[in-house]
Amino acid sequence: VAYKSEWAFTEMTSSTPFTKQCLMCCDCCLLGKAAQTLGQPCDLSLSVSYQCGLVSRACCVDGAPEQEFNGNITQDEHETPVRIPDSGTCSCFKGYKLKPDGKSCEDINECLLGGHDCQPGERCINTVGSFRCQREVSCGTGYELTDSNVCKDIDECELGTHNCHTGFECINTRGSFRCKPKTQCGDGYIQDAQGNCIDINECLSMTGPCQPGQICINTVGSFNCQRNSVNCGRGYHLSEDGTRCVDIDECKGPDGACAGHGCINLVGSFRCECRSGYIFNSLTRVCEDINECRHYPGRLCAHKCDNVLGSYKCSCTMGFKLASDGRNCDDVNECESSPCSQECANVYGSYQCYCRRGYQLSDVDGTTCEDIDECALPTGGHICSYRCHNTPGSFHCTCPASGYTLAPNGRSCQDVDECVTGTHTCSETQSCFNIQGGFKCLSFECPDNYRRSGETRCERLPCNEHSECLALPLRITYYHLTFPTNIPVPTNIFRMGPSNMVPGDEIDITIEEGNESGYFSAQTLPSGGVMAVQRPIDQPQDFDLSVMMKLLRYGTVSSYLAKVSVFVTEDQPRDQHPPN
Repeated sequence: VAYKSEWAFTEMTSSTPFTKQCLMCCDCCLLGKAAQTLGQPCDLSLSVSYQCGLVSRACCVDGAPEQEFNGNITQDEHETPVRIPDSGTCSCFKGYKLKPDGKSCEDINECLLGGHDCQPGERCINTVGSFRCQREVSCGTGYELTDSNVCKDIDECELGTHNCHTGFECINTRGSFRCKPKTQCGDGYIQDAQGNCIDINECLSMTGPCQPGQICINTVGSFNCQRNSVNCGRGYHLSEDGTRCVDIDECKGPDGACAGHGCINLVGSFRCECRSGYIFNSLTRVCEDINECRHYPGRLCAHKCDNVLGSYKCSCTMGFKLASDGRNCDDVNECESSPCSQECANVYGSYQCYCRRGYQLSDVDGTTCEDIDECALPTGGHICSYRCHNTPGSFHCTCPASGYTLAPNGRSCQDVDECVTGTHTCSETQSCFNIQGGFKCLSFECPDNYRRSGETRCERLPCNEHSECLALPLRITYYHLTFPTNIPVPTNIFRMGPSNMVPGDEIDITIEEGNESGYFSAQTLPSGGVMAVQRPIDQPQDFDLSVMMKLLRYGTVSSYLAKVSVFVTEDQPRDQHPPN
């Protein structure tokens, strides 16, 4: 049994379509073959399983599967395709695709191919045969994302990432934590920021803690009320007669109570008028330096702020100098001191050295310009077509001493036509033929039984019905061709045919001599024939080819011979001895 599933079908006739009635069928392939026989579409919308639908469609197109299915699919079975024996094709389950070998299945990366349905804010993670979506947005401070895509509270107390002092206990809360003092202060104490218990002076903090006629005496953690007696408090001293309290003038003396700052005496106390840059501390009753850099960060100095007693001082980072107002920073133009060997560009807070064309900045000091040897660069072999010569800041190209001249672009070498310029060495009886990088001196003599009828043609003399003479070509024509090495193959280089065609003409083109290496081929066409290069020619060389054309016209065969000289040259001259 190939695939067991539920599907619907009715009587399989050419006039009755499939309908959705649930019946049992033991072979999913029979449904596909029936659809093929009845001319129904292979992609049927039936209530069948996904795997059964694949087999049904495959059988509809190509044939029936041989692989059995028992309803239990493992990962290895997912990676094993369903094979269609009649056609030899395979298919894979959902989440897999067929490998290039056409036999094995591999996982589809839905995340890479965009086949997932993850929502915005979620990240797609590929799994074998499927994928899953994971949240990308941060859970926020105090939380972390778990593998199950849920935000979990971070226990800072357990991890030790809290900032509670030694006298405090860390208590975790959702998304945060709080610091609880370990020691609870009793009545009469107040707890400071470090968790220490400080005595409360109830005599000062409370209004009338004692009954009229009593005085308040502070004690550690409490206070006492005693009958009023002549007992002067802070800022007072007993008068000489011992009957009353007199104010103490704390401002008397060379320095007074304010250590050089302004002092103003008050009844029972004093107040300091602190100089600029200081502030009066009412608890310690002294003038303390104001750290302006800490109190006003980023507002006093443009760059760096350094606190000093009673004031502050601004400074600048490298590349800047302090402006006249003592707070802002002006850019220093380092280029005025000529730090670069060639060109200098001042930038905000620094400078940049750069070099002229043909030079590069040294990796050692970043200021010296070194000559670029263009000829030694990886692309140096392509700068000049023949030979490259490095010069300070540039380079120049040269060509071979003979046969070439430097092109207008200054890099390529172009052929010199010695035949046009008259610089060849051919004799008066020879003809000059220009080739790439040189020339050829050509001449020919007509063989016996031929007479010269033009610069490149020999005509056969009358034969008087002599059989050996009649077998000779009617005409011998000389041709000269030149082209560079490595031209594409096949390439037609020579065409031969009669000057006019007559109905019933038959033509045959063959290469009689000179093609021993098989570089060339001949092909007969309706109107003549062509000779082509059929093998790559990668080295310069010369060929002397004899191409024979035989023409059958009105029952008579006539032959014509073409003597073709082929000169294969270098496309560009090669430097056999490049300079060091």
